[in-house]
Amino acid sequence: MSSTRPSRPVPGTAPHALLETVTADPDGPLALALSAPAGHGKTFLLQELARIHRQAGLPVLTSVPDADTPVEPEAMLLIDDAHLLDAPRLHRLRDLAVAGHRLVVAHRPWPRRAELLRLTGTLRRPAAPLLPFTPDQTAACLGAEPGLDRRPDLADFVHRQTGGVPRDVVRLRRALADGERGPDVPSQPPRSVLLELGPDLAGVSADARRLLLALAAGVTLPVDLLGDLLDRGPEAVDELIAETVAAGLLGADQQITPLVRRAVVALSPTADRAAVWRRLAESQLARGGPLLPLVRAIAPAGGTAACPAPVLIAAAEEALAGEPTLAAELYASATAAGHPAAARQALAVALAGDLDAALRLADRLLATAAPTERAEAALVAATALAHRGQARRSVELYRWSGSPPSAAFAAVGALAIGHPDADAPTSGDTGAPPTLHGSAARLLAEGVRASVDGPPTAALSTLVQAAALLEPDGRAVLLPDSPAALAALTGMHCGELDIAEGVLHRAVASGVGGPLMVPRHRLLQAWIAMLRGRTVAAGGALAEIGAGRVLESRDLLFATALELGVARRNSDLAGLQRGWGRALEAVVRHPVDLFTLLPLGELAVVAARLGDLPRLEPYLREARELLGRLGDPPLWSTPLHWSGLHAAILADQPAVADEHVAALLATADRSRYAAVVAAAGASWVEVLRGSVDPVRVEAAARGLHDVGLRWDAARLAGQAAIRTADRRAMTTLLDCARMLQERPPTQRGGQPSATGGGTDAEGGTGGPRHRLSEREQEVAELVVAGLTYREIGDRLFISAKTVEHHVARMRSRLNCASRAELLALLRTAVADRSSSAGAGFWPERRTR
Repeated sequence: MSSTRPSRPVPGTAPHALLETVTADPDGPLALALSAPAGHGKTFLLQELARIHRQAGLPVLTSVPDADTPVEPEAMLLIDDAHLLDAPRLHRLRDLAVAGHRLVVAHRPWPRRAELLRLTGTLRRPAAPLLPFTPDQTAACLGAEPGLDRRPDLADFVHRQTGGVPRDVVRLRRALADGERGPDVPSQPPRSVLLELGPDLAGVSADARRLLLALAAGVTLPVDLLGDLLDRGPEAVDELIAETVAAGLLGADQQITPLVRRAVVALSPTADRAAVWRRLAESQLARGGPLLPLVRAIAPAGGTAACPAPVLIAAAEEALAGEPTLAAELYASATAAGHPAAARQALAVALAGDLDAALRLADRLLATAAPTERAEAALVAATALAHRGQARRSVELYRWSGSPPSAAFAAVGALAIGHPDADAPTSGDTGAPPTLHGSAARLLAEGVRASVDGPPTAALSTLVQAAALLEPDGRAVLLPDSPAALAALTGMHCGELDIAEGVLHRAVASGVGGPLMVPRHRLLQAWIAMLRGRTVAAGGALAEIGAGRVLESRDLLFATALELGVARRNSDLAGLQRGWGRALEAVVRHPVDLFTLLPLGELAVVAARLGDLPRLEPYLREARELLGRLGDPPLWSTPLHWSGLHAAILADQPAVADEHVAALLATADRSRYAAVVAAAGASWVEVLRGSVDPVRVEAAARGLHDVGLRWDAARLAGQAAIRTADRRAMTTLLDCARMLQERPPTQRGGQPSATGGGTDAEGGTGGPRHRLSEREQEVAELVVAGLTYREIGDRLFISAKTVEHHVARMRSRLNCASRAELLALLRTAVADRSSSAGAGFWPERRTR
């Protein structure tokens, strides 16, 4: 077990330098006054000086001799805690110093007594004062203990906790060396170290302990506020600060260290702590100062129980924009303290994403609160219902609320379900000032209206402007849907994916709509990634969004459709089958509206792929009826027809496919996106019927790529390539497909390029992988994944016959006697490759 002091002076400190000098000349002249706060090494230095002089055979006195007691000329007087001596003893020491005796007097810088000042005035100061350790000196002190000498992370922790005060560094070092720690750096000091600070706290006055409790709140407090708290004037407060600094409980900068703060909170009586913090909070409230830092600092120690309700409410208002969850907790604490529940509490709960609690609270306020509170509660309830797909009830509550943005939100909700009220205003005419929130709501309604009956560019521009208005201060704005989300949806519906990505990026960075809107924005970002063919990025983002969070029905619908969309693009039939039940449940939970047509269209394609399209038909019919009520706006109907075309192709419904192509062609002149999709749809149907025009197909595919549909673009070119009898056209289209999907081009003659040759693409040298070409490794992964030859061909833009040829070559090259042996070897090869590449693995399924 280590001692309570360093085993040797730390190099670079004042004690180290002084002891070296005295050791070299122990009987030389020495008359010093050591002034430093408690815990800075005065006692240790005197003990070391006594040891050196005794080893040199010199007498050492550690107490003040009486006036009539003679002192030997060679004696060394080492007097500790001189600030506690009475006046006669201080006079005696001064007389001895004047007479030329050798002495060292150690004292604290407070109290400043006249007799002590006269004594120290006759003594010289050491060349270097006793100061806290630097970080390097703290590390050197820890290095005196075996096992702690090579832990720079531990040294950093100790220095942060102690501020370098030697007394506290040694205490913490001893606790760590005694095994009160795990293999990692602890998050806080052991309790035994806090208990050792008990006598130090008990050694200061009651007012000084109250001062420490106030400073332990963790916020900067002006002297006048401390004076109000302690019922003292500024000079008296300065004296208390000097007392605590001298006791080593505050630094010279008057800051409390984390270690002392924890000890003050842990060792003070609960009643004393509550009384000080309550009065501090009340004083800050009366002054109009910020309360959130104070409440945040004292909350972990149970400080909110001591705060009056008005303080908690003021702190909650400060937290609302940045930390709605904390704001909700503070409102709840205020309610527990006797303050009636308010609509602002419901707002905080909703912003935090707890719509169940927000709806319960808002519904109760609608029945019992004052009219103003009821209107705000209605807005909260309307927003929560909008997130859960209850658009009709949401519109009713928005209209009843009458707040400035509520009329605009009601207009958006009515358009979303295809029942717009042509006479309804887009913003509340209440005479209220045109705030950013109100202006953004008005632009939001105008943008959605323009998306139905105007050009897509006008709608997108208006929605992007609405999003920009909320970016500076939109964290505390409760939204049924954000302008950024609707701008992104509009961008995706008209092929402006770059604009959609940009507006979502800014919304995420600025936190518009608080935590409630985070899943919405991130899901739409992932959806764009999927459209661009970045399925790995989309799947990773989806996993992060769903981790540890229950999604509301609208977000759940997008999440399940995104999951299946990624699986479809990866030809993952098992993934489609696993997720189909969840997707159907999500469709049932969320009624069809204008802003969920994208996931509905994606699920229609999946349903056709799984042969289960009839189960989704009622919802598709409802979507068509909704669009019909709005006059079949091309911006919203075009992507649904595009999805319907692919669903019809998979379901082998050529007549239905022709109907979707006709609908696309009918609106081709309404926008660039509509024209591109119409041309691609017509070309796709022709290709499937065996008529391949390479020039027309490539133009259509490049058009899809230009509007962001990169996966579809590559697939169209690939489908055409494997259906043409013209060898040159096939090669051209395959090169086009690979370019659009960022794959390397084929070699002339239709053979795949062997950029990997016969080497291991991951850098390995063993196993069967080094005997497969890069293309054969791609085929191997998909074979192990359970895809059919046709599915593999579609994925790699080669024919099923070519896939069969690759499999036969692999079996021959790997000398496999049977297909089962080949599959076993390929599973090993694929697993090795995935492991070394840091990627996941394909789920094992039956190969068809």
